[in-house]
Amino acid sequence: MTVRSSSSAVPARTGRRPAIARPAAAGRAMARTAAGLVLVLMALVIVRLPWVGDLGMHAATLQRLRHSPLDPGNPLVDADTASPYYSPWMLLLGTVARVTGLSVFVVLRLAAVVGLVLLVTGVRRYVRTLSAHRAAPALALLSLLFLWGTTPFLWSGFPGLNSLALTVAYPSTFTLGLAFHFWAWLTGALRGGAGWGTWLGLGALWAVILLCHQFSGVVASLGACATVVAARPGRAVWPRAAAGLLLGAVVLGAWPYYDFFALFGAGSGLEPVHRVLYEDLAARFGLVLLGVAALVARWRRDRRDPLVLFFLSGLLVVVAGRLSGHFSWGRALPAVLIPAQLAAALEAVRAGRRGVRAGRAALLAGALAVGAWAQAGTLGYVVPRDALPQAVRDRYGPPWTGYHWITPWVGYGDVVMAETGPARRIPAYGPYTVAPGYPDFFLPDEERRTAVTREYFAPGTPERVRRDIEREYGVRWVVDGSGDLDDAGLRAVARGPEGQVLYEVP
Repeated sequence: MTVRSSSSAVPARTGRRPAIARPAAAGRAMARTAAGLVLVLMALVIVRLPWVGDLGMHAATLQRLRHSPLDPGNPLVDADTASPYYSPWMLLLGTVARVTGLSVFVVLRLAAVVGLVLLVTGVRRYVRTLSAHRAAPALALLSLLFLWGTTPFLWSGFPGLNSLALTVAYPSTFTLGLAFHFWAWLTGALRGGAGWGTWLGLGALWAVILLCHQFSGVVASLGACATVVAARPGRAVWPRAAAGLLLGAVVLGAWPYYDFFALFGAGSGLEPVHRVLYEDLAARFGLVLLGVAALVARWRRDRRDPLVLFFLSGLLVVVAGRLSGHFSWGRALPAVLIPAQLAAALEAVRAGRRGVRAGRAALLAGALAVGAWAQAGTLGYVVPRDALPQAVRDRYGPPWTGYHWITPWVGYGDVVMAETGPARRIPAYGPYTVAPGYPDFFLPDEERRTAVTREYFAPGTPERVRRDIEREYGVRWVVDGSGDLDDAGLRAVARGPEGQVLYEVP
């Protein structure tokens, strides 16, 4: 009998890593370190909670649910109407505020933490269904944050770093995090032959996503359709998937706080504000072309690649919106951007010849560096502006000032006459305004409210006309943003930043 030497069967361990493994390990460490630093930055931003955009709307929504969870009424004006902002997530947050007594801004910080955790863990779970490479989740997160363009773009549901820093407390961030978990769960269900309970759970989660943020729900739905088509499911899956869809539709129809299906008629009022989504595309999203090239490579390998199908479905909706004049369909742009960003990250870690793989990684690193520099102004939310280098300072946009200075006089539920800018912030503290600061599909007299507000602040409007408006809408206070309101019938009680004046109505 021949006995083989153990040294010939198993190579002796030298304690050294192969040369090809050392750069890979270094790359993984760099990606994880960069992602960790970004998350630290986001945690500091949450502490600051900078205010730009819709934060006042969400704070006002929590105010109403905190005071009257069963019948909150309109979040912005003193009217008994429904609102799509009363979602399951906001109802939960409003309940937390009501039970704990915490201020709505503290609760919004808690919401930001939950949303950020959901987003990070959701990206990790979903990317794991696409690649087993250990660096893939960190690179995917960095691509989602930085692979945009040379001009920062701020909009809820668009998870660039600058945008996320200002919208992390919004329902859109929470919903997008749920969407990534939804796609991961759906992928597992398709691969593992899940039972009826799993598919019913997926249907319920799909409905919750749509109720919490309708535009992100459209993105989640497009990604889900792409996942199903790419999986080529067998006949046994379709009845279970149909049951999940049916349950989701039932949940959508049964939600008591607003009529979800009525939102399909809201497009005409949303088109003007969304026209900007189709402008300056190269400056805002030019770096995503690297991801488009990665998608082409994936399509050549697999004609039913889920990211490719996701990208094409989103592109179809966005282009159709532009051609038809339905600019609100531009909110589906994340369905174009997200699969391209993920594809760029996954292509950089895909197996291949060493030189080719290094080239792909270098391209991605360069694009991420350009994108990070474009959004460097985000540092201004956690670093004093004067401490920033001038080049970074020039990219920083200071957040809005709040209206806490009116709260010693203006109480919860008081009606304040204010123009659009102040009207977007004042309801966050509990008062109402005459005209809503945001478009409101469910408010039947929105146009009249906007018109009388414009008339109230117009130069030369007679004082008797102002008194009539005050009586009609129960106005107790007036905030003049310009400080130029000339009305002897009003009594100035406080002065705020930027020359603003709070007047008491006689």
